[in-house]
Amino acid sequence: MDSSRRTFLKLGCHAAVGGLLITTTRGWFTNDGTGTAEAASDDSYGNYNPRAHAWAFVVDTTKCIGCGRCARACKSENNVPYESSCNRTWIERYRFTDDDEVYVDSPAGGINGFAAASIAEVTDRGTTPGHPTGAGDRPKDSNDAMGEQEEIVKAFFVPKLCNQCERPPCVQVCPVGATYKTEDGVVLVNQKKCIGCRYCIQACPYGARYLVPDGDRSPTGQVRVADKCTWCYHRITKGLKPACVEACPVGARQFGDLNEPDNPITPILRSQRIAVLKPDLGTRPRVKYVGLDEAVV
Repeated sequence: MDSSRRTFLKLGCHAAVGGLLITTTRGWFTNDGTGTAEAASDDSYGNYNPRAHAWAFVVDTTKCIGCGRCARACKSENNVPYESSCNRTWIERYRFTDDDEVYVDSPAGGINGFAAASIAEVTDRGTTPGHPTGAGDRPKDSNDAMGEQEEIVKAFFVPKLCNQCERPPCVQVCPVGATYKTEDGVVLVNQKKCIGCRYCIQACPYGARYLVPDGDRSPTGQVRVADKCTWCYHRITKGLKPACVEACPVGARQFGDLNEPDNPITPILRSQRIAVLKPDLGTRPRVKYVGLDEAVV
């Protein structure tokens, strides 16, 4: 076989392989920008029409009592491992001292509630007191106790969960298209596609994602994959409320469809001072907070 023929065949093989790779890659990344193709294959969809809904979530920090029922309900409903680093939703306790320092803790994600305000039990989140908001870091259970001479002058609880951002950085960084956004704006994880690379976990500025640890399985039965709050998508697509909303005994969590005239969210948005977490990042969080202290934002 002469050199010109060998060259022609080699180029032909390269083109064929290249075309296969492009086709395969397109198969991984095919998405019309709304997640319709992915969501259509999810069992949770059924006859649900995402175009007809505009979901909204409101957390009222002035009502939360830190009981932990929401976090326990979430773990039970979504098969979330009972480990402090694995939470779809969790509660943080903020405590301010008389010398203007701020201490934040979240023992086991707050699933068992919080101890009384004993100074010896107050722990920080591993950041400098007075600057509690780390870049996506959750409070850490540590032994760094607040000084005995300091007095707590203000305290409150802040429930946290996936913000279902309008501009989610987690979607942008996923190399296989496993994290996607549905047409009704909910960010989900196709755990059958997830390769456990942790890119989305690192990209989330709210610490709302975790990797399913060894020995445990995700709600879809997968191992070593990313997981997070989905606003209980399998429930809301059937007309039910998220488990955490139903479990809250004081109505600190409210959920509804803005397309429904009698939804509980619209009156709150119109009458209350509303804030979001880390607004300067431009992610446009869809979880709205009532009475959020400026130290948390």
